[in-house]
Amino acid sequence: MVLRYLHIACVFLCCVPVLFAQKTEICNTCKVSTITQAVEMAKPFDTIQVKAGTYKEHNISITKPLSIIGEGMPVIDGENKGEIITIRSDSVTISGFTIVNVGTSYTTDYAAIRVVKSRNFTIRDNILERLFFGIYLEKARQGKVLNNTIKGNAVNEYNSGNGIQLWYSDHVEVTGNTVQNVRDGIYLEFSDHIDIKNNKSIDNLRYGLHFMFSNHNTYTSNLFENNGAGVAVMFSKFIIMQDNIFRKNWGPSSYGLLLKEITDSKLTRNTFENNTQGVHAEGISRMTFTENDFANNGYAIKIQGACYSNTFSRNNFLYNAFDLSYSGRMNENNFDYNYWSDYYGYDLNRDGIGDVPYRPVKLFSHMTDQIPEAIVLLRSTFTGLMDFSEKITPVFTPPGLMDNSPKIKKNKW
Repeated sequence: MVLRYLHIACVFLCCVPVLFAQKTEICNTCKVSTITQAVEMAKPFDTIQVKAGTYKEHNISITKPLSIIGEGMPVIDGENKGEIITIRSDSVTISGFTIVNVGTSYTTDYAAIRVVKSRNFTIRDNILERLFFGIYLEKARQGKVLNNTIKGNAVNEYNSGNGIQLWYSDHVEVTGNTVQNVRDGIYLEFSDHIDIKNNKSIDNLRYGLHFMFSNHNTYTSNLFENNGAGVAVMFSKFIIMQDNIFRKNWGPSSYGLLLKEITDSKLTRNTFENNTQGVHAEGISRMTFTENDFANNGYAIKIQGACYSNTFSRNNFLYNAFDLSYSGRMNENNFDYNYWSDYYGYDLNRDGIGDVPYRPVKLFSHMTDQIPEAIVLLRSTFTGLMDFSEKITPVFTPPGLMDNSPKIKKNKW
């Protein structure tokens, strides 16, 4: 009985701050007219309601649990003086603001909203413009970044920041955001168990999504379009990449997706369309590529060195200049049940699988790797004869690299 009363008392004490939480309204003509003043006066777990208007403030430091809610999208103008909002407390919500004019620095990564060593935070439904970094999470955990619009005006990589950055953070949901015209749309470093879904990352200088040394992450149903070099996933493992669209990432060294030193990961039901390279892979192993569409790319997949024990199955390769470019004479990967638009085999028993194996690597792709200028001969008769002779007697491409069960019709899922 005593233990029961102690338990009830503990629950009551935990709820006291919430039960006695207050709401403070801020406007330009109110008694409290600045967000900084309201934050200083507020008690833990209070709500600060900010009315429509423009508030010229920066270095707003939040060190207690608070909900700061904008009504009518009030503008917080940092006047290019530095960082605008810094959160250093658990259980903070920032919602419904237009935040503009973050300061630019070559020594400090100023952000519109920074979260430092905090848990259970929510940053949602904000518009961030004219910024250096947008939302910067630093050693933050168990939070949400939802439905924000982040638009920079980046011109050069050296003097621009990232839209959403996570550094040494974990168990964060990044959902429904639109990021454009920054350096990297979304950037992760040493951040694990991050769920990135339903975001649009477009027109960024470098990568739509870029992460390094970050494991057990999932990104699904995102759009990565017209970025400088698409998406880069590097030095990571146990990554799920599913239902994303990689489109119009063009450039001399561009690609839809760069995979470098990746292991034990899955690439499923993604669309790669109109990229210089759909997938560029170096040092990947034990990966599965299934049910992906590669359409109208320069190279659908470009496999460089040290790629072992990977499986490419039930994918569609549709009208790419080169379906597969392969570096090396030995094949350590498996290709099966893919549809190749350039396959002209037959199916006598009508089981939907070609009776003749398909060799997806063209000799001409090997030549253009060595001599890029040779691409001008792509549609010539000479190129066709060269590729035909390589199929009959492989000399420069791995003789065992073939799809033994090519599909006659396009895969559906």
